[in-house]
Amino acid sequence: MKKFMQERLNNEKGLTLVELLAVIVILGIIAAIAIPSIGGIIQGTREKAVIADAQNTLAAANLYFTENNSLDGATVLLKSSETVDGLVGAYLDDAGSLQSATVTKVATGNTIVFSGTAGNKKVETSAGLTKKSLSDLDKAGLKALVTP
Repeated sequence: MKKFMQERLNNEKGLTLVELLAVIVILGIIAAIAIPSIGGIIQGTREKAVIADAQNTLAAANLYFTENNSLDGATVLLKSSETVDGLVGAYLDDAGSLQSATVTKVATGNTIVFSGTAGNKKVETSAGLTKKSLSDLDKAGLKALVTP
């Protein structure tokens, strides 16, 4: 019996071709399902990063308005121009994924209009958003801001 088992163990060379193909097919199916969903998660994170950059810009503008005793109706841009001060450098280290942003001081709460890139898509607003409306953006609201 010992000799029979010894010969049987010596004849085991590894996986058969059918077993190997089965493993490859299973891995292919898993990859076909996982890759698109991971891509969607990454894109969603990029879009939320643009919103976070807008929140940071709004906070930096609040500091600017406080230090400069700005009146209602005052406007500040993300990057400086000839007529308006900029936030990057003095109040904000980096613009992040924002391309442009304009913050306006109003009595009800400062508003921001911005545009930025999230991967190969653009996230932009046409109306001013407040701190609360930026934090309230859910998945459906965020999709309205994203254009391909």
